[in-house]
Amino acid sequence: MRLTLKKQTDSLDEALKKLLRGRKAGTQEDICAVLEKMGYEINQSKVSRLLRKAGAIKVLDERGRAIYSLPREPAPPSMATPIQDLILDVVSNEVMVIIFTTPGAASMVARVLDYNQISTPILGSLAGDDTIFVAPKSIKDTQKMLQEIKAIFWGS
Repeated sequence: MRLTLKKQTDSLDEALKKLLRGRKAGTQEDICAVLEKMGYEINQSKVSRLLRKAGAIKVLDERGRAIYSLPREPAPPSMATPIQDLILDVVSNEVMVIIFTTPGAASMVARVLDYNQISTPILGSLAGDDTIFVAPKSIKDTQKMLQEIKAIFWGS
């Protein structure tokens, strides 16, 4: 029963986000009506909680009407945010590792990698605003470097 409820909640969250991306959500009552038509059991107070959870904001549409929308980028992290929470994804190929971070966090994450450069197979890193390219000392060590990076941030 819990799994079904969780799955329904996840799909409700996704349905709300899709609605917000469509930029047609004027009021919480409008959102309620659309979600009810989609088959969700919902009320205004639940919509309010879901909007807050999704980080929805009020913006003006092309006609100047106030509508709910998702922000273009995530809110800045709080000062208490652990650095690993700033990392969105880590991917690699045969040659390098790329780390995607929240906007503005790449330099800080790259600094941690550079600090650990001597004891790892990392040759160096290049950080933009939200992306880091990490080069291995040898391309034979790319996968080892990927595991080392994960260990630095998540201890795994």
